[in-house]
Amino acid sequence: MKYKNKYRIETTRATWWDYGSNALYFVTICCHNRFCYFGHVLDAKMILSDIGEIAKYEWLKTFDMRPDMNLYMGEYVVMPNHFHAVIGIGANPYNTPRDTQPDTQRRDAMHCVSTDGGTIPKNKFGPQSKNLASIVRGFKIGVTTNARKINPDFQWQARYHDHIIRNEESFSNISHYIKDNPSKWELDKFFNT
Repeated sequence: MKYKNKYRIETTRATWWDYGSNALYFVTICCHNRFCYFGHVLDAKMILSDIGEIAKYEWLKTFDMRPDMNLYMGEYVVMPNHFHAVIGIGANPYNTPRDTQPDTQRRDAMHCVSTDGGTIPKNKFGPQSKNLASIVRGFKIGVTTNARKINPDFQWQARYHDHIIRNEESFSNISHYIKDNPSKWELDKFFNT
């Protein structure tokens, strides 16, 4: 698709979903060219490098920096060349307008569905400062700024992958996948020898 006579990369986000809504997400963010900046796996345990420690610190800091978004920190793991996390955005002033949305149209965070009988919400491309993309962007900027003090070549892959967690079974499976990731590193699609 072209915009202003330039090719534009289509979004990988679900265009029908409001990523600032009250929901749980599984996020994967990879290093550029899957380079192992974050450390290595030894005996099924992740051994973080200095840059890996930065990634861990910046992720934990994310929740302290955004108390107004009512964030939930699920399982997360810093792997040699990527990062996995479950993050929830809870009901907050940015996704629950007061007196403009009846209780029948609020969203169920675990099931990631509208509770108004099944209508699909439209993604509103308004301010992009209180949503999943802004959280990932802030995390990536924090890691990059500090990692480049150690290695000026540090880069993230341009995009990230997200999955809207729709039910308890999916939540459980994803949480176990994240916890087990170091022990299954050699089988991981991001494994880089």
